[in-house]
Amino acid sequence: MTAIAVTIAGSDPSGGAGIQADLKTFSALGVYGASVITALTAQNTCGVQGIHDVPPAFIAQQIDSVFSDLAVKAVKIGMLSRPAAIEAVTDGLARYDVETVVLDPVMVATSGDRLLAPEAVDLLRRTLVPKALIVTPNLPESAALLDASVAADEAAMRGQAERILALGPRAVLIKGGHAQGDESVDILLGADGRMQRFAAPRIATRNTHGTGCSLSSAIAAGLAKGFALPEAVRAAKAYVSAAIATSEQIVVGRGAGPVHHFHSFWREPAA
Repeated sequence: MTAIAVTIAGSDPSGGAGIQADLKTFSALGVYGASVITALTAQNTCGVQGIHDVPPAFIAQQIDSVFSDLAVKAVKIGMLSRPAAIEAVTDGLARYDVETVVLDPVMVATSGDRLLAPEAVDLLRRTLVPKALIVTPNLPESAALLDASVAADEAAMRGQAERILALGPRAVLIKGGHAQGDESVDILLGADGRMQRFAAPRIATRNTHGTGCSLSSAIAAGLAKGFALPEAVRAAKAYVSAAIATSEQIVVGRGAGPVHHFHSFWREPAA
């Protein structure tokens, strides 16, 4: 049977993040991608110029259209900018008994622009976080979820992962891309208390637009194909690391460019 994954997220018209990055990732990893759009953004590699929220009733209608017809194996949730959107998605997941959920708590874009209203953070923490198979915050997002300081080392990352795990998800992956050092280290903590460390060489490039979206959707793609969670995380880390390493083979925009989602397929660098 065809592996199908759904992304529930905001749209990025410049193609580097959000729904567009998720669908590119699904396709690159051999998974059929469907989508539910929660917000339209006006953004590019230089920043976010505007956000237009999709009415919650229409978010619900999209969920019903997709889940009533497609045999969905995994769901990735990204940008939910307002409380009403969070409620619509939470109710939709409950209607279809969705269990394989990768929640990427998107709060701030790579450019620094805020994508989640402050009043929505507590609702996200109380409603969607407990429903997730895995939550994938970066260091600033982890701190925001916990009203804490940004973790300064791996011990602090583990401590924050334990606190997020106590909110109810079955696993937490804290991403270390915002840290310093020669390695980019992600920490995976499961409900059994087992911690796994995923490290890759840190790559000197400004082309990191959409890395968080791409990693969470790559995890969802692995789960849709039947991978166990640690295997899905390991494969996703390898995919995104390669996409960052090859990002300068494509020239897109004047700011923080996107990662190269199709690095395995585009054999010739762009002119």
